[in-house]
Amino acid sequence: MGDGRSKSGLETTLGIFMRVGLVSPYDFASPGGVNDHVRQLARRLTETGHEARIFAPSSRADVGFDKARFYRIGTPIAVPANDSVARITLSFHLANQVAAIVADERFDVLHFHEPLMPALPMTMLRMSTTANVGTFHAYARSNVGYYYGRPLLQPYLGHLHRAIAVSEPARAFVNRYFPDFPVRVIPNGIDLDVYNPDVTPIRHLRDDNLNILFVGRLEKRKGLGDLLRAYRAITTRIPHARLIIVGDGPLRGRAEAYIARHRLSNVLMAGYVPETVKPRYYTSADIFCAPATGAESFGIVLLEALASGLPVVATEVPGYMSVLESGKDSITVPPKNWRELAASLVILARDAELRRRLSDYALHKARRYSWDVVASEIVGVYQEARKALAAQPAVALEVSRVHNAV
Repeated sequence: MGDGRSKSGLETTLGIFMRVGLVSPYDFASPGGVNDHVRQLARRLTETGHEARIFAPSSRADVGFDKARFYRIGTPIAVPANDSVARITLSFHLANQVAAIVADERFDVLHFHEPLMPALPMTMLRMSTTANVGTFHAYARSNVGYYYGRPLLQPYLGHLHRAIAVSEPARAFVNRYFPDFPVRVIPNGIDLDVYNPDVTPIRHLRDDNLNILFVGRLEKRKGLGDLLRAYRAITTRIPHARLIIVGDGPLRGRAEAYIARHRLSNVLMAGYVPETVKPRYYTSADIFCAPATGAESFGIVLLEALASGLPVVATEVPGYMSVLESGKDSITVPPKNWRELAASLVILARDAELRRRLSDYALHKARRYSWDVVASEIVGVYQEARKALAAQPAVALEVSRVHNAV
């Protein structure tokens, strides 16, 4: 097969064969929604006859991915961002390394995830002469970098032939600072072969307790502190409740101190859980709780819960409300309100029929977000981007090449 170009005339499940480079700004050795999205997209592209390559910084040299060739570009450092910590590379001296790889691979499409994030996406976007697609994942109330950096960032957007946002809030966030920039919404996807109600639960957790599950990084914006206060309030009303906390992060010590100080019983701090095991925690639970305080653009954990058939209690942050339908698949409450969070957990815990109804709708809804559907839409965008590149005047292409060379 050589470099794979002999496939170029063949039809695949998702259209004409393409070689796609997926670019992530985030440490590929650390868990996170953007990297999960990249992995799943790479897997789906490969399974349907395309080729995928992944570019990302990594804090470990042994990080790889069995479905796509992985290029480790740069060493990440921790940078505070959006009530969280982003592990990105800030080195802009990556051009020579990247240029050699891109020239050898001869990509049909480069797909940049968070294309305005330094330094890897911006570096590759500036030098790319192929079809470029960008996906915007983030949402926040404001962004100082976008506000003051608009004159510098606008030219980078000009290199994108098509743009995607994972939700309406994410699109609105981009258009707040770049109002004339066209962005379409294609949501995150979920692998229904991995997350579904038939996954074997963890045996010792399927007892007489009612399990409330939290999955997420233990940081302020995920709202675990509010959930712990809510759980403390319901223990006398739902004495058989158990709280399961899956995830790790900087607030783990504080959470453990709160649990010990208030002598909360039946709390399981599971810590970091491998992706191969995580689906079993969902099928071991009765209720999923997502108490984020804000700054969520979507919430992949919501899809994992819905696909597993779990009723959800969540906060009414914009990203979550772009996925959930209160009263159909969830009960939603204002963010940072642990009392209403507690009341909603009690309602669901005491009403098995309500849990069943929400669960049935959740399973039905999850099919809309299948990676089969999502990947097909993304490949359609790739094809549009290639047509847009082909339609560019030759003079504009030559100017672009000169600009990139400089």
